[in-house]
Amino acid sequence: MAETEIRKSRFIAHVLPVADRAAAMAQLRLLRDAHPAATHVCWALLAGGQSGMSDDGEPSGTAGRPMLDVLRHHDLEGALAAVVRYFGGIKLGAGGLVRAYTDAVATALQRASFIERVTQATLGIETSYADEARVRRFIEQAHHTLAGSHHDMTVRLTIQLAQTAVPRTRELLRDLTQGRVTFFDVDD
Repeated sequence: MAETEIRKSRFIAHVLPVADRAAAMAQLRLLRDAHPAATHVCWALLAGGQSGMSDDGEPSGTAGRPMLDVLRHHDLEGALAAVVRYFGGIKLGAGGLVRAYTDAVATALQRASFIERVTQATLGIETSYADEARVRRFIEQAHHTLAGSHHDMTVRLTIQLAQTAVPRTRELLRDLTQGRVTFFDVDD
């Protein structure tokens, strides 16, 4: 959060992590409830195909678009920028509004803690009982999450891991078991 005052108007900027548009709208409702006397609550959202923006009564293109540009410039995903404005009685003009909203969001981002999002994958592993302990030890040492196991004629393990780690994990497991391990598709 960052708060600035420009020519008697207060701009309170928030940048929040959100999963989707519904979560963003819930956050906006909370902000509106927390600031019932605010003149405007403008916002910009980058969340995959659910991106959007709103000038919330400010002149068109002076709030939402500049805020969205700041989020894009910082290469963010799953982020909501919202600026609560209390009008101070002095008009800022279109250029002044663009600068005010841009600076408010940029300042909030400078103070923000960033959360790295890692795309997860599910990998199915089929191995023999003789190799099970070795494979489980590998999973634990690699800090992957064992999501499930099934024992029948063979051992079937399901693990959660970073998407980028899948090719290397397959290679290491093949080496570890001298090629005896196989992989199967996991229905999510």
